[in-house]
Amino acid sequence: MTCDHFMTANQYLKTSQKVVFNPMAEFKFTPTFDLGEDRTTYRLLRTEGVSVLEVGGRRILRVDPDCLRELARQAFTDSAFFLRASHLDQLAAIVTDGGATENDRYVARNLLHNAIYSADGILPMCQDTGTAIIVARKGELVWTSADDREHLSHGVYDAFTRENLRYSQMAPLSMFEEVNTGDNLPAQIDIYASEGDEYRFLFIAKGGGSANKTFFYQETKSLLNVESLTAFLKDKLPTLGTAACPPYHLAVAVGGTSAEANLKAVKLASARYYDSLPVSGSPGGRAYRDLEWEEKVLEIAKNTGIGAQFGGSHFCHDVRVIRMPRHAASNPVSIAVSCSADRNIKGKITKDGVFLEQLDRNPGRYGELVTGAASTPVGINLDRPMAEVLHQLSGYPVGTLLHLSGTLVVARDIAHARISSNLKKGQPMPSYFKDHPVYYAGPAKTPQGMVSGSFGPTTAGRMDVYVDRFQSLGGSMIMIAKGNRSKQVSEACRLHGGFYLGSVGGAGASLAKDCITDIKVVDFEDLGMEAVRMIRVKDFPAFIICDDKGNDLFARIV
Repeated sequence: MTCDHFMTANQYLKTSQKVVFNPMAEFKFTPTFDLGEDRTTYRLLRTEGVSVLEVGGRRILRVDPDCLRELARQAFTDSAFFLRASHLDQLAAIVTDGGATENDRYVARNLLHNAIYSADGILPMCQDTGTAIIVARKGELVWTSADDREHLSHGVYDAFTRENLRYSQMAPLSMFEEVNTGDNLPAQIDIYASEGDEYRFLFIAKGGGSANKTFFYQETKSLLNVESLTAFLKDKLPTLGTAACPPYHLAVAVGGTSAEANLKAVKLASARYYDSLPVSGSPGGRAYRDLEWEEKVLEIAKNTGIGAQFGGSHFCHDVRVIRMPRHAASNPVSIAVSCSADRNIKGKITKDGVFLEQLDRNPGRYGELVTGAASTPVGINLDRPMAEVLHQLSGYPVGTLLHLSGTLVVARDIAHARISSNLKKGQPMPSYFKDHPVYYAGPAKTPQGMVSGSFGPTTAGRMDVYVDRFQSLGGSMIMIAKGNRSKQVSEACRLHGGFYLGSVGGAGASLAKDCITDIKVVDFEDLGMEAVRMIRVKDFPAFIICDDKGNDLFARIV
């Protein structure tokens, strides 16, 4: 008799000759996610509002609900402006890597430069300040006597309304009609019961770019061998592309008792929440980190050639691979990333007070790396007739670094949809779309005394559907955004003589401070952050990605 790999571990007994099923296996509880010691460095926020009571011979941790509000407010404030020291160290390592491409080092320098500006606490590191996600584990001996979700949500509200952050949440009024909620609520809040007298949190500010790069696959047992899994990952990793602002913290989750369990695991793994998991499996079905496959997947990522946005080897900073138990008939697999705006921060409430993970407040120590040598850019004056600008761009190959100066029109998803709808009604293409390059973006709030809030590019691919139609009418002839684009865009550019330029994703603070000199709303003011704007820029960096000959910088690798 042979034993298939999916045999239940506690229901067989081995003899010297055969395997005999044991229908009376003893009960043994195995937690799926058995986390080890938390080695996070925390800072104390407050001790007020936390006390210990004796009830029925047990020590109860009493927490004033205002502690939840303050913890959430500070978590989403800190994560908007500061990064983990380990993340900054990884960026610095790219700059000093002699084997990195110049494009990789250029992106890393830009992201470090951006982090230095953001650490002033005025301009958030990314203009998309994200959906507020809170994952909490509440010990059974913790007493708040309140709806914790309400007080945590109030803290989210405080952070987004007080700071120079962006409101990105859309509320459905009907299937097709939406309005911005105006405060970035609702938050996603998941609170789990646990044992003990501590309340532990993970706060995630998840932007649309990285959230949209969570991919899920319903696979089978046939994937669980070296050759098949390797081929699968070599095929899937390039589809992540660059729209979510690499270098990434990549996570891969294999298995799971449900699709939902798999997807939750991959999101938390990308935040390095599961770093203290065991590094081997068990007959009881515990999840574990597969360190061997983490190294293999990192090597696959390096070999994609995508690099840190514009070609190279630094596509990912690191990889987490989580292997979980599964139903014998299914094998869920997912891939997810945390982007260059790596906004993940832990918190906890114990008998000693309210604590928040200590992020790095001094990225300025990398200042010398930021001022290193860079590629020599080609200056482009945008304040000329569109035909002249297109003619100049036509003389340079894809991959050329440009510095743009002059006027850009800013428009993104809803503005494009409204213009498309107006065209179908017989209205003309707006002149601003014909006379100026279009920058796909939506700013964060403008700080007092500054021209602009953080104002980095959004994902270009969401506008792909409009390009051919718009260019055929003389609009969108030069597009600026982040990430790779579909074949239909390079073909439209070839057919109509257009260009797509890629700017560094994840550097919204530095673009606002160094490059944007004026801004005004010119159309669709009712759309808020998605209104059409006109901005003046100076030495705005962008690479030629798609040209008027049909060439695409990413065609060979994505």
